Amino acid sequence: MAAFSLYLLLTWMLLLSIFHTMFAEVLCHADDSSALMEFKRSFKIDTTDGRCVYPKVDSWSLDGSGDCCLWDGIQCDEVTNRVIALNLSNSCLSGTMSPNTTLFQLVHLELLNLALNSFNFSSIPYGFSNLSRLEYLDLSNSDFSGDIPLDISQLSKLISLNLSPSWSAKLHFPNMGNLVHNMTGLKNLHLSSVSLLSPVPPVLANFSSLTSLELGSCQLNGEFPVSIFQLPNLEVLDISGNFDLFGFFPKSHWGSPLKSIELQATNFSGEIPASIGNLSFLTELSASRCNFSGSLPFSLGNLSHLTSLDLSQNYIQGQIPFSFANLAQLSTLSLNYNSLSGNTLEWVVNLTKLTNLGIAVNQLSGGFPSSFENLKQLTGLFLSHNDLHGDIPSTLWNLKDLEILELESLNLNGNVDVKDLFKLKNLTDLNLSFSNISLTNSFINTTTWKLTHLGLDSCNLNKFPQFIGYLSKLEVLRLSHNRIQGTIPRWVWNNSKESLYYIDLSQNFLTGFENNQTNLPLPQLGILDISSNLLKTTLPGLSPLIMRYNISNNFLYGEVPTSICELSYLGMLDLSNNALNGTLPPCLGSIGPLLFLNLARNKFDGMIPNIYLDGCALRMINLGENRLRGIVPRSLGNCGMLEYLNLGDNQINDTFPFWLSELAHLKVVGLQSNKFHGPIEGHLSQLNFTSLHILDLSNNSFNGKLPSKLLQSCNTMKVVDAQDKLAYMYIYPWISMYIASYGKDMWTFAMTLTNKGIEMEYAKIQDILMAIDLSSNKFEGFIPELIGDLKYLRMLNLSNNFLTGSIPHSLANLKVLESLDLSQNNLVGEIPQQLADLTFLEVFDVSHNRLSGPIPRGTQFDTFGSNSFVMNDGLCGSPLPNKCTNGDNTPPPPSSFKVDNDEECLFDLDWRITLVGTGVGFLVGIVLGNLIIDEKSRWFLYCSKKMAKGWKR
Repeated sequence: MAAFSLYLLLTWMLLLSIFHTMFAEVLCHADDSSALMEFKRSFKIDTTDGRCVYPKVDSWSLDGSGDCCLWDGIQCDEVTNRVIALNLSNSCLSGTMSPNTTLFQLVHLELLNLALNSFNFSSIPYGFSNLSRLEYLDLSNSDFSGDIPLDISQLSKLISLNLSPSWSAKLHFPNMGNLVHNMTGLKNLHLSSVSLLSPVPPVLANFSSLTSLELGSCQLNGEFPVSIFQLPNLEVLDISGNFDLFGFFPKSHWGSPLKSIELQATNFSGEIPASIGNLSFLTELSASRCNFSGSLPFSLGNLSHLTSLDLSQNYIQGQIPFSFANLAQLSTLSLNYNSLSGNTLEWVVNLTKLTNLGIAVNQLSGGFPSSFENLKQLTGLFLSHNDLHGDIPSTLWNLKDLEILELESLNLNGNVDVKDLFKLKNLTDLNLSFSNISLTNSFINTTTWKLTHLGLDSCNLNKFPQFIGYLSKLEVLRLSHNRIQGTIPRWVWNNSKESLYYIDLSQNFLTGFENNQTNLPLPQLGILDISSNLLKTTLPGLSPLIMRYNISNNFLYGEVPTSICELSYLGMLDLSNNALNGTLPPCLGSIGPLLFLNLARNKFDGMIPNIYLDGCALRMINLGENRLRGIVPRSLGNCGMLEYLNLGDNQINDTFPFWLSELAHLKVVGLQSNKFHGPIEGHLSQLNFTSLHILDLSNNSFNGKLPSKLLQSCNTMKVVDAQDKLAYMYIYPWISMYIASYGKDMWTFAMTLTNKGIEMEYAKIQDILMAIDLSSNKFEGFIPELIGDLKYLRMLNLSNNFLTGSIPHSLANLKVLESLDLSQNNLVGEIPQQLADLTFLEVFDVSHNRLSGPIPRGTQFDTFGSNSFVMNDGLCGSPLPNKCTNGDNTPPPPSSFKVDNDEECLFDLDWRITLVGTGVGFLVGIVLGNLIIDEKSRWFLYCSKKMAKGWKR
């Protein structure tokens, strides 16, 4: 019994020993505990930060006692008890990271995650080389700023590195290759939004372990190594937002595990290869805003796991492959802004999981898709700007989840009943503009509709639809290009006056405001366009938040109130073509964000305000056709971004404002029909109109020689890049980002020019239009030969001056010249025969000069009437009645031989005949030689006379 008791005692003691060993308190190393507590004390907890989830350090002992291995966010090694992982992501930490942080005392760390905290834009401290065992480092979205310390590149054991900064922070590293070249074992590399300013290092193509590479918006440049697409384990690739990064897809041998590819907003180009259909795991392909071309490969239909495909804003042509019907998992399909064609979209009905379908701004034709019954999850439908026609099918109104419906600029027909629209209870954006649609039954009494954006431009409306007055969340209202008459009723914005931001009522027949109440009760209004109506009222009062204000082409009267000076957000002001009077408010040049100012064609008088502050943002100023006096204010030189300046048709009395040449971006200068005077050429300063496209100084009193220095500085007229002929001069305002899908986000320049003998109004100015008009001044002397250097000139008018000398032969260099007017001068000599080579010349006028000789024949000259040549007593030939004495309009062809000295005359004749005889045989040579002698008889006579004069001497 005693023995058994002793056995039980020993067994019990053994069990106690085992349990004590199993549950013994394991304490972390004191150095680690101390370092962690010091790290905690260097920050405060900010639970108001939106990134804050849980303040993990609150669980740590206040005095550092206890086992730190049991604290939140800490993991220790089971053998050594040293801290090997510190994960404080989303932990509400706030404060500055000290350069002497005790983090670097935790030398056994293998994982460090400080993501989604707030380190107050302090620098990432130097000292990571102490943490040589690190495998995982995540400092993302924690408000670190400045340069990334170089010693991070020494962490050769890293498997995962994430340094992507938060949107408001800026991190830099000058060369990506220097950062990652030692990290050959990386699986995850995330540096999105880090400013790298370098090419993608080719060494990345050797990182065979990479599974995720995210380098979005890193300012990368150069060519992307195509072999990175072929990495054997790569699943996620994001290089989006690198505008200067060039590249192309591999034609074969893709890395088959790829699941996500993001290339949007890069300079990738070329065709999308058929081999992309082999990426059987691909779920996302985003390549919008690139330069891809060619057609869509049929093999895209093989990507059975694809959920999102975005190839919008490229140059893709051809039809959408019918194989797209196989993409059964697709939820987002965006092919907007391409050149896709084809006449059927019926394949769409197979994509039952679609939530967003975008095929807007293409060349699709055929009937409107007939059935939407299967697309029950659709929330966004974008079909605008295509050639689709027919009726809108009734099945469209059954899409209960639809939030955005964009059907602008289609060829639809028939009526749309507002009751059908109201079946779409979740609709927030509706755009039926310019699609041949008429609304019926516009009276719907409901305040439950969620509509925020409404576009009904050109919908055959003759009154305001009544349902608009019941909308309570409306932000954008577009009713332009209709036939709405009468006054603007206040009930239109009764329920949405607190939310309305954008109103466009232009191109209607509106006459005023209800009860003539011009103070609009719209505190959030940022954009107002009531241009091209019949408004007869004073200027409407505006919200202090207004950014764009266009009320041009009406019958407004009165003065511009000084309250306009309080509009501190105003970017565009167009009051042109009204009957406004009084003086210009002196503050116009000091409204900070103002880019576009058009007050032309009113009755403003007085001086142009001289208050244009340093940093003036104005890019367009049009004050033409008013009654302004005085001089051009010198402070306009502070508007360094100015591109367009029109002061024409006023009463300005000044000399030429030479300081305008300091404005490097100036494209258009219009000073016509004023009282400018004095010489231009004699000015000593260096002129530098390097960007000038249009110069109009006509109808003034400038005198002296033609301004050769000014003309010589017009470099854009000498060398011009290949440009799209449909490109116009415009301003793209920053505020348009909010309304990009609602048009009118480019403000084009307009001007009146005398072109081809007719005063023409250019509502838009093509970027390739180069014009100089110096007519109706008092310029004298010769036309300089250097004007022939401006070879991209399309219009040149030097008429009604006192020019002398001959027409320079160099004008024949202006190969795209369309209009040339040299009339009413004192020019002498012949019209250069070379001008007949100007095949674009439509208008040519040299009347009222003292020219002589035959009028050139051929090409455009055969189309000019006699008015182009009258009052030149010495001119002869068609179309004038007086014939030339030799019976031919054309002078003999100009000699291609030089006649600089007697020796050349004799040598040239013998040498050419001998060479021909040697090259093609004696007999043929003699025949051709005789032809040359006959053809050059005048040349022979010239040489003979020249030598005879030499003998006489």
